[in-house]
Amino acid sequence: MDILLKYFPDLTKEQIDQFSQLQSLYADWNEKINVISRKDIENIYERHVLHSLGIAKVINFKKGTNILDVGTGGGFPGIPLAILFPESNFHLVDSIGKKIKVVNAVSESLGLTNVKGEHARAEQIKDEYDFVISRAVTRLVRFYPWIRKNFKPRSKHKLKNGLLYLKGGDLQEELQESKLKKIATHKLSDYFEEEFFETKKVIYLPAQ
Repeated sequence: MDILLKYFPDLTKEQIDQFSQLQSLYADWNEKINVISRKDIENIYERHVLHSLGIAKVINFKKGTNILDVGTGGGFPGIPLAILFPESNFHLVDSIGKKIKVVNAVSESLGLTNVKGEHARAEQIKDEYDFVISRAVTRLVRFYPWIRKNFKPRSKHKLKNGLLYLKGGDLQEELQESKLKKIATHKLSDYFEEEFFETKKVIYLPAQ
């Protein structure tokens, strides 16, 4: 938990309580349904929770913002962001039903009323959102067509409605391959000093 307070010192008592429950909740569920590698359970606050919250260093979601998390797995980045932004609405989807079972159970245990987990593929989602978030599901050239239809036309943030994508490594070839315009790359090493974040990035892509 210390690593979260280091970068997010203004958490409320309720948020601290919710974040502090994550390790035991995921450790318990991981015994039944493998959603996080065994090694990563020990480093969940750095490699999953703080990594997810990297998106919050790029944007501060306003009250009433609607966000779609595609390929959420066990609930990342959606659940940590839902704790941080309790007045925003998060729709977490994954094509693997047992992972959504974990998402809904963890959300219920934490008392998160702003999270809806759904067993679905991105292509099946018809609703529109302010932002789509995801964590390295596949290459952008494949991923973006799945969600192109899901953006609201009017933006209420300085950042135009679009995709916030957590990715790692050298992305130059992938970004060129996508042929998408106005992509901005935010290095998480600019915000977090731990070695894990050296090659991690938030890719922002406005709706197009």
